[in-house]
Amino acid sequence: MQKISGDDHSNLTFSYLALRKAVGWIGILLPFVLMLGGHLIFKEDITLKNISVYYYTGMRNVFVGSLCAISLFLFFYKGYDKWDNRMGSLAGFLALITAFFPTVKEGPYDWQAHVHFYSAACLFVILSGISLFLFTKKAAYPTSRKLKRNRIYIICGSLMIASLLAAEIFIIFFDDVHPNSTFVFWAETVTLVSFGVSWLTKGGTLYPDKKDSDIAKN
Repeated sequence: MQKISGDDHSNLTFSYLALRKAVGWIGILLPFVLMLGGHLIFKEDITLKNISVYYYTGMRNVFVGSLCAISLFLFFYKGYDKWDNRMGSLAGFLALITAFFPTVKEGPYDWQAHVHFYSAACLFVILSGISLFLFTKKAAYPTSRKLKRNRIYIICGSLMIASLLAAEIFIIFFDDVHPNSTFVFWAETVTLVSFGVSWLTKGGTLYPDKKDSDIAKN
């Protein structure tokens, strides 16, 4: 069996961190790319009712492709233990379901829209849990930068839960009264940006430890 040298191991570590950063940027940029692309290229309204409705615009491939890219990384994500890995795989599966079972463009939900809605909700619950409970795991003597990163993970995970709840409350109680509101779009945007910032931080963008070995461990 071929051994991995120190340089190769370091390259693999930084490649893995780069993938985390890429996933983070996808999460942060996706709502804004959909919004601006749909408006500037395909002459859609500047903001649609929710992010999922972009499936029915010229930005459909960007929407589906971004979810698939996130899904593939989550499938191959390796955490601290088997539970980390299982949560990553489950989140990856839910991202694929969300991509391939679209919501309705307008009107009452059909069965596909219900599958899409509940898959997306469960996906973000799991991603918030990863940020709150898995990313915050630390060694017996964590660095000061690790403690700062943990604060970011907690803020991001909490924002994901809060914005997800806000969107659901609006859909249940206020959607019929305000059918043209873009509240859900912006709540979903907060969720995606929080997810992205959390993974960018995990990838070493914010408060990285100074030693390569610390980056690999945390």
